[in-house]
Amino acid sequence: MQIKGIAHIQLSVTDFSKSREFYRALLGYFEMTVQYDMDDAVFYCIGGKTGLMITPCSEELRGDQFNQRKPGLHHLCFRATSREDIDALHEFLVARGVKIVHPPEDAPWAKGYYSVLFEDPDGVRLEVNFVPGKGNLDPSVQLPLKREL
Repeated sequence: MQIKGIAHIQLSVTDFSKSREFYRALLGYFEMTVQYDMDDAVFYCIGGKTGLMITPCSEELRGDQFNQRKPGLHHLCFRATSREDIDALHEFLVARGVKIVHPPEDAPWAKGYYSVLFEDPDGVRLEVNFVPGKGNLDPSVQLPLKREL
């Protein structure tokens, strides 16, 4: 079986209002469409063959903090269509006061890899990258990966 991609990702958030505001702005910037916006229960957007949903976490877990080194989600990475998109997104994020983990930079993950890394209100790391051409799917490109994930 060959899959076509990821249909959607659902994140549980500690402060639904704050996260909805964050994701409404970010996903709107990505030109994603709001499909569901149900009072303090579900916020779901689709676009670019991607779906992202947020829902409130369980009341008893609201004091917990996200840790990318715990089992489960490490980070999400969206794909952009140009380096300029990454630079423009960085400006958008800075203007909104979003915590930037690293500004736009080149990285060794694929030939031409360029990305920005930032956090949502719960500290979930979100990355947006640009990789020209086929990236790591190009059989002629072999990059030794020496950086620890």
